[in-house]
Amino acid sequence: MTTRTGHLELSDGARLWFETRGEGPWATFLHPGLWDSRVWDREFDAWSDRFRVLRYDFRGYGRSSRLTGAPYSHVDDLRALLDEVGADETALVGCSMGGAAAIDFTLTEPSRITALVAVAPGLGGFEALEEEEDWWEQRGAPIQRAIEAGDLEHAEDLRLEIWAPLGVDSEGGAAIRRIAFDNIHEMTMDESAEIGIDPPAAVRLGDIDVPTLVVVAEHDPPDSKRCAELIAREVLDGRAIAIDADHVVNLRAPEAFESAVLPFLVENA
Repeated sequence: MTTRTGHLELSDGARLWFETRGEGPWATFLHPGLWDSRVWDREFDAWSDRFRVLRYDFRGYGRSSRLTGAPYSHVDDLRALLDEVGADETALVGCSMGGAAAIDFTLTEPSRITALVAVAPGLGGFEALEEEEDWWEQRGAPIQRAIEAGDLEHAEDLRLEIWAPLGVDSEGGAAIRRIAFDNIHEMTMDESAEIGIDPPAAVRLGDIDVPTLVVVAEHDPPDSKRCAELIAREVLDGRAIAIDADHVVNLRAPEAFESAVLPFLVENA
């Protein structure tokens, strides 16, 4: 089976690492923040007998170039990458930050999307409730103190108590920790130059008219769970499934994730 691996040179000089494999309809994987495209190792290998799979590292992560302070757009980056590999249409499977980018791209290029899977997704323009902000302030303060003290490793472990509360001793948990620590520079990375879509996705969910599956991580922070439930409720053709997992659902509960997502993709590809 042919695998294509390389870097896409973007018009602004940035480089995106990407990899494709397989034949058939396209399925594109978008990774969460803290991590990189290796979180999709299992799906990339196993699903390439049904799909032509594509994964890549976002700017600033993994094997892609670091951020420089210049403006950038995840939507523009994904469009350029799909054009490069010849994917006129694709299903999108995005987790967390990748889920937010997948939603933004679906709103921007709806004719190119056959199905949308949003896993513990972020959402542009989503606002936390006061009690959710308090929840984050309580847990974020010690992380910020560790960062200011220069102890990034301790800060990362504290962040993983939020995003991987089921622990890091299992095989999946160890992978979650390892890939996060490989991207530890992300903790102090300035992403303020990102250009989002306008108006933001949170006020446009009703415009999404492609089959949409939202995967709710049962052990996610409260605002993340509410965000996922909002998306499933507001899109036109949405359904939700809750999985007994924390944030990186496919690494924590790979069999349950595959049982939920793969039939949905096969049905809608």
